[in-house]
Amino acid sequence: MYKNLEEHNRLVNKYLKIFFVVALYWQRTSFKCMLCCGAIVVGFWLGVDQESLTEVFSWRGTVYGVLSSLALAMYSIQTKKSLSYVNQEVWLLSYYNNLYSTILFLPLIILNGELETIITYPHMWAAWFWAAMTLSGICGFAIGFVTALEIQVTSALTHNISGTAKACAQTVIATQYYRDVRSALWWTSNIVVLLASAAYTRVKQLEMLRHHQQRNAAPQKA
Repeated sequence: MYKNLEEHNRLVNKYLKIFFVVALYWQRTSFKCMLCCGAIVVGFWLGVDQESLTEVFSWRGTVYGVLSSLALAMYSIQTKKSLSYVNQEVWLLSYYNNLYSTILFLPLIILNGELETIITYPHMWAAWFWAAMTLSGICGFAIGFVTALEIQVTSALTHNISGTAKACAQTVIATQYYRDVRSALWWTSNIVVLLASAAYTRVKQLEMLRHHQQRNAAPQKA
C-alpha cells in the first residue's frame, strides 16, 4: 500500500517541478523538450495503482510531498537566478549557501529542543565523531557545488530531469539487488521514464550544440 502512495506522490512532484520551473523561471523551453517531460510524467502515471491508492490516501503525506517538491523546484530556480548576482561563481554561491544554512540552523536547533541533546552527547569530543562530521560536511558541500554547477551550465528544468532519472535508475538497481518481483506495468513505467529522460538529454545536447555553433558564427559574420 505504501508503495502506491509513494508512486502517487512521485507523480504529483513531477507535475509540480515541471510547472514551477517553466512558469516561474519563464525560461523558454522547446516543444521537443516539453514532449520528453510529458513522456516522463506519463511514465510515472503508469506506475500508479489507482484502485488501491484511495485505501491509503494521506492528506498529510500529500501536503508534505507537494511542499517538498515546491521547495526543490524553487531552489533550482533561485539558484539559476542567484548566479547572476555572484558573477556566475559557483564556488562563491556554494559558500554563501553553506554560511546562511549554518546561521539559519542555529535557531531551529534551539526551537526544537535539540541544544541539550547536543551538549550532553557522550561522544561530542571523540575523534571519530568529528572525522565523520567533517567527511559528511565535505560530501554535502560537494553535492551542493555539483548541483549549482549543473544548474549553471544547463537549466533548472534539466537539473530536475536528471534528478528524476537518477532516482529511477537507483530504484531499478535496488530492485535487482534485492531480487524484488515487480509487475510488468511497474517495469514499463520505469523504462518509459528512463527512455524519456535519455531523449530529453539528447534533445538538450543538440540544442546546446546548435546554440554554441550559432554564437561562434556570429562574430565571423560581423
